[in-house]
Formats: sequence, structure tokens, C-alpha cells
Amino acid sequence: HRMTRTILCFGDSNTHGTRPMPSLDGAGRFGHEARWPSVMGKALGPEFEVITEGHPGRTTVHDDPTTGEYRSGVRVLPALLESHKPLDMVILKLGTNDLKNCFHVSATDIAFFLDRLVRMIRAAGAGPDGTEPKVLVVAPPPILEVGCLAEMFAGGAAKSHGLAAAIQAMTTRLNAGFFDAGRVIAVSPVDGIHYEAEAQVQLGRNAVLGALLIRGFN
Repeated sequence: HRMTRTILCFGDSNTHGTRPMPSLDGAGRFGHEARWPSVMGKALGPEFEVITEGHPGRTTVHDDPTTGEYRSGVRVLPALLESHKPLDMVILKLGTNDLKNCFHVSATDIAFFLDRLVRMIRAAGAGPDGTEPKVLVVAPPPILEVGCLAEMFAGGAAKSHGLAAAIQAMTTRLNAGFFDAGRVIAVSPVDGIHYEAEAQVQLGRNAVLGALLIRGFN
């Protein structure tokens, strides 16, 4: 009987803790305690180990032509599932970077890409004794086309408003957990993509924690 429950948070810059960017030079990263997976871990208590695996620029399945193929979630996920197992739960929070203009994909496309990642997690046998970890998919909040990232995400804001519904339909089909982060947080008006400090805390404390408890960790 293992006492510690292990949760892998697989995401992008907003799981990494990237601060809103006033310019393309960036503004660094929030401290360890201020990132939503750390906030969630503290709220859950010492019997949970929460692993923060957030990579700025990470997509679901795309090789980024500007910043490198290793930003594709589908490429690195198998290795991470093996290196961190046994995992009781994987929280999948991707999709924002897929809205970049260079990828030309729809909200429905992004949900299908996430479907592929959910299936990959379940097939990997990364849970306790080779079982499937629970999977929780968190839909990111809608984006804004403002500031230094506006051109990079041109056309993405309109598509982002359909993302939560498309992802929810996918999780219903696969019987996976779902949480809509847009119900409790919004992006920063500074760059329209990243979250202010308070939103990181809100996401960690309320949203994901509540969804975890619903999923039967009691």
C-alpha cells in the first residue's frame, strides 16, 4: 500500500510559471511556490507528490518550426511517463500554443490532438502496478491578441473561445476528467497568453484541486 500519490502536471509555459511578457525578452518565471502545481500540491498535503512538467512553447503534437521539435508534447510524453512512474494521475494542460498562427488548426483539431495524448497516457501502463493513471484534461482559458505576442497568435483568440467545449466533448467520449480553467481564471492583459500571479494561485487552489477530489482521491 503506497502512501504517496503522484501527480504529473504536463503543460506549457503556464505550467512552467512563465510571467506575463511586456516584450519578447520575457519577464522570467514565478518562484516555485507561486506556480499552480506547487499551490495545488501544498493544498493537497504531504501525502501527494506533484511533479511540475511545464515547457514554454510546448504544443500537443507539433514540431515548432521556430523553437524546436522537442516542444512537441507527443514526442516527450512517453519518456516522461516512464521516468516518473508510477503515476496516480496525469493532468494534461495544453492547447494554447496550438493556437499560434503558424499551425493553422481549429479548436476541434486541438481536441483531437489532446485525445491522442490521453490515449498515449492510458496505453503506457504508467500507473501503479502497470495500471492506467487517472487523466484530467484542463482546458486553458481563452487568449487575447495583445502586446508582444499578438502577431504570433493572430486569429487565435476567436478559435480559443471554442476550445473548452471541444475539449469537454473529447473527455466525455473518452471518459476522462475535465476542468475548464476559464471558469476561474483569465489571461493577463499584458500579453494575452500568460497568467498573473493571482491566477496561478487561483488555478492551483480551487480549480484543479476541486477536480482532483471529484476524481476519487479520498
